[in-house]
Amino acid sequence: MLKDYLRRSRAPRYSVLFALPLLVLYEGLTALLDHSAVAGVRNGADVLLKSLFVALGGRDGLVVFGLLLVGGGAAVVIRDLRKSGERIRPGVFGWMLLESGAYASVLGFVVGWLTTLFLEGTRRLSIGGAAALDLKTQLVISLGAGIYEELLFRVVLVGGLMWLTRTLFHAGRSLSATFAVVVSALIFSTFHYVGALGDTFTMSSFVFRAIAGVIFSVLYVTRGFGVTAWTHALYDLGLALLQAG
Repeated sequence: MLKDYLRRSRAPRYSVLFALPLLVLYEGLTALLDHSAVAGVRNGADVLLKSLFVALGGRDGLVVFGLLLVGGGAAVVIRDLRKSGERIRPGVFGWMLLESGAYASVLGFVVGWLTTLFLEGTRRLSIGGAAALDLKTQLVISLGAGIYEELLFRVVLVGGLMWLTRTLFHAGRSLSATFAVVVSALIFSTFHYVGALGDTFTMSSFVFRAIAGVIFSVLYVTRGFGVTAWTHALYDLGLALLQAG
């Protein structure tokens, strides 16, 4: 039974559909806060992805982005459904949420402990740097981290690097995955210090985020996009609430 759950929950038909509520919640709540698809305070990965399309096509670029995102996801789900020949089992999503919550609940402790093995410093650091923002904005940005940072750094970057190393250098899956995980984690950590809302660089926070990036990337490779996106979002949501308290 566990083996069947692990297989199904990692499949695109479950993984993509499981991540869909994060996208809807983030986009809907951001529109209510900012009344704009690109202005106001938004998750950095969201801004980066959309800005490319806005630069190429202006406001129409956002329409193209939305069509590619939703249409591409729908195509992946439909293709996987046809390939599997199975119906969607709603109960799987409940177990995926529990699994993501379990990972999120221990993530900070695990990454903090690993960080202390490399550096002396604080045991708990924030992966996302939005402490200066009000709570509702931090919560919305946390949802965006789950969907857009995982889309950018895991689906695009890890997936792209794995494809590149296997295509150009004929590397095996294990070697290509290891390379992609390490490189993407370093880029993921660096990303948090870029831009007007970027954090002040410290070695301890960089290492913490790099280790978190490794864990997210390994989770993506082994458990798929949906579980990784929700783990990231739930961790950031919990951290925002703890800092507010």
